[in-house]
This record gives sequence, C-alpha cells and structure tokens, in this order.
Amino acid sequence: MELLEDAASLVARATAHFRPSGRPYVTLTYAQSLDGAIAARPGHPLALSCRDSQAMTHALRAAHAAILVGIGTVLADDPSLTVRLVEGPHPQPVILDSRLRFPPFAKLLQHPTRAPWIIASPGAKAERQAALEHAGALVYRLPAASNGGIDLVALLQLLGREGITSLMVEGGAQVITSFLNYRLVDQLIVTIAPVLVGGVRVLDVQNLPRPGGLPRLSNVTYQRLGVDLVVRGEPDWTV
Repeated sequence: MELLEDAASLVARATAHFRPSGRPYVTLTYAQSLDGAIAARPGHPLALSCRDSQAMTHALRAAHAAILVGIGTVLADDPSLTVRLVEGPHPQPVILDSRLRFPPFAKLLQHPTRAPWIIASPGAKAERQAALEHAGALVYRLPAASNGGIDLVALLQLLGREGITSLMVEGGAQVITSFLNYRLVDQLIVTIAPVLVGGVRVLDVQNLPRPGGLPRLSNVTYQRLGVDLVVRGEPDWTV
C-alpha cells in the first residue's frame, strides 16, 4: 500500500530534514468525518477510522521517533500511544500539558518501553511535577506561548536536542491548530471516514490569528483504505 511504503521511507526523509534544521520532521495526522469533525462533543472521543486505516496509523507511529498529543486527548481518551496493529517499535510519547493536569492513573505511565515526556509551562505547580516524576514521567518546562500554551518552536528545539528526528502529531483540535498556525508541519495525513457527525471541528478557528493563513497542500496523494479515504500532502506555506 502506497502510504505504508511512504511510512517506511520516512526515516530517510526525517534524517535529511533533521541535519540542516536541528528539529524533527513533523507529520500531522488525524481522522475526521465528512463534515470535518473529530469528535461528537468536547471531551468525548469518537472512533472514526476503519481497521485498515487504523493499521496505517500504527505503521506511521512505528516509523516516527516520537508521538505527541495534548493533555485534552489524555484526559478524554486515556491513550496508550503504542504500536499494536503492526510490527514495529513504540515511539516516544510526548504530552503538551502546560498546567500539569496529567492524571496519576493514565495508561501512559504503564508504557511498555518508554516513560512519557510531559511538557509544562514555567508556572506549573512544583508539587505536581514531583508527583508525576515519582510516578515515572519525565517533566520538561518550556516557555509559554502568547495563547498560554507551550511555545512549539522551543518544543521542537528541545526534541531535536534529545535526538528526536521525527514527530507524529495526533491532536486534539487545539494542538492541530497550533502546529498549523505556527507553520511547523512538514506533511499532513488525513483519514476521512464516510460518516457525518456535526460535532467538534478539527480546527479551532477562533485561535487562528491570520485569516487565510492555512496552507494548500502540494505533492498530494490519495488512497482508499477499507471504507476510508486517506489524503497525504505537504503544506505549501508560500500560497
């Protein structure tokens, strides 16, 4: 399958990207309904992908050095962020959690090979950091962005220093919007499920400072996986 073969070649592309830039190659990926929803309502996860496209997502996980979600995804879905549907290594889990709301019972604290890296802002409570580190997590503090979240440029610099050459960003909506807003996406892979939801939109448009600032995609490919359509492209920030 074309997209799975693309995932297998990602290591070489990420290495070529990392050498001059010092930051990981960023793949933004998510599943959405036909009407652009990623959940039926806030804080309630919704399974959209069919089994074949789920396997593709797990192959992408195995091809990346790290995988990132926001704390909202952890609180709503309690994900493992592991590779299960294909053979391959587990990526390093990275969680954006400016206020250290990460729960002590999260599945990520029982990750089979890697302790989660939790990225907090300078103002997060020290006692929360101590508790999470005692539970096995590794907490990094980075500068806050103007919207109160984590400075994503500083995040990618940190990951580069830690030897992370490729990063898979899975969401949720605020994280997806922020990576696009700061133009830090190198490829986009979107799974479109044949269903209408009418729920939470994939883009948090209220936090987009530039009207029309979102990119068109170039080098676009399409693939049908089961009942889903998967679209891959590279953001063209010059349009």
